[in-house]
Amino acid sequence: MSESTTEDTSDLFAVRKTKLDALREQGQNPFADNCDQSHTSVQAKALLPEEEEEGPEVCVAGRIVTFRLMGKATFLKLLDRDGQIQAYVRRDAIGEDEYAAFKKLDLGDFIGVRGKLFRTRTGEITVRAEEYTLVSKSLRPLPEKWHGLTDNEQIYRQRYLDLVVNEESRDRFKARSAIIREIREFLWEREFLEVETPMLQSVSGGAAARPFETHFNALSCDFNLRIALELHLKRMLVGGFDRVFEIGRVFRNEGLSRRHNPEFTMLEAYQAYSDYRGMMELTRSLIQRVAEKAIGTLTIERPEGDVIELGGDWREAKYKDLIVEATGRDDWFDLPVAAKLECSKELKIEVDPDLEDYEITNDVFEKIIEHTLVQPTFVTHIPRELCPLAKITQDDPTTIDVFELCINGQEIAPAYSEQNDPFIQREAFERQVGEETQALDEDFLLALEHGMPPAGGMGLGIDRLVIFLTKAANIRDTILFPTLRPA
Repeated sequence: MSESTTEDTSDLFAVRKTKLDALREQGQNPFADNCDQSHTSVQAKALLPEEEEEGPEVCVAGRIVTFRLMGKATFLKLLDRDGQIQAYVRRDAIGEDEYAAFKKLDLGDFIGVRGKLFRTRTGEITVRAEEYTLVSKSLRPLPEKWHGLTDNEQIYRQRYLDLVVNEESRDRFKARSAIIREIREFLWEREFLEVETPMLQSVSGGAAARPFETHFNALSCDFNLRIALELHLKRMLVGGFDRVFEIGRVFRNEGLSRRHNPEFTMLEAYQAYSDYRGMMELTRSLIQRVAEKAIGTLTIERPEGDVIELGGDWREAKYKDLIVEATGRDDWFDLPVAAKLECSKELKIEVDPDLEDYEITNDVFEKIIEHTLVQPTFVTHIPRELCPLAKITQDDPTTIDVFELCINGQEIAPAYSEQNDPFIQREAFERQVGEETQALDEDFLLALEHGMPPAGGMGLGIDRLVIFLTKAANIRDTILFPTLRPA
């Protein structure tokens, strides 16, 4: 059962393949059609109350992850979807021939074990095996027990091994599933309708990002993978569905970093007869509900040692006020570009001199402000040039009615008072198209001309939400199969 870590993997494969061939020659099926699993590990343990020493018969199944041979008896642990459970196998209980075959099993094999529960001297709930069944033969060894997987490339490329040996990874992806479930439950309770919109789009809109391009053979035309969910969801508002949301994949053909993956998951929600302030309440209540129900706390400890407090009301801060405070210049927004560039140098910020005025300011925000916003902060009234899809602020035409929710030093949820004036929307699109040579979405403008009610819209990055709720260090740790260069 023990395997030296110095042995070559191909040699171990050959040894296991020989065992597999021997089983088949004996008329046994090493890959069973099914297994009569009556309980998971957690369910089985729950059947033996703390004050009792013995319990009912169960049948558990899982992957062998530890194996301690002691002559005529063996302790082993099986890993299933809920965790691990110990089994005790004795030669006298299953028979000499069966025990001889049992000892030829390998770490990683899937087996089923039937027997009664009992409590060991150390207090561990265990299945006393009366019989076992080989369910699926493992032909390759698991990562070495004590060191596991230490190569990030292997962790992401062979996530299935990471899930076997790394309890933290298993727990994180269970938490991700619970987070998404609670998001849906919350929005359903508020009478939002969940919808699905196209991933293949002839015009990419809803964000400023480079799309992935593809060719549709049947229609003989080019399409893009969507970069946002927004424009089709707002068509739903035009169609009379007042509250809609979608949780879906979006794709941006841009860089890779610890916070960016080109394929990621977004929640977008739109509510008619609301605005960005309505979205503040919705976003805060949603995240508080998710943290409390899926994680079990509103206080999130950070790896750095401090904590994020999600309870109560959250801070609001105007974008312009944060910029003035960070630069120490009350006149920042009146300065010409050359002066802004000089101030940026004094702040030790590298800024591309070819950037537009508003882009220089946003560089300041992203490089010296955003990472300091650890506690939940609604950054409001951002420059109108940063988003063409929001309402212009009535008392300041240089800004829009928008917030960007920053938590854990990064933006995780922008929200708008949605622009529903088709003339202003067309003007904003045309300005953006002129700057970035993007196609104009005439179909969306046509929809707006049929009338869209006032509405608030919100987007939430699911991966970034999972990062801070589960204390992940990297976005790739929150995505089961992150984007990698082909091996």
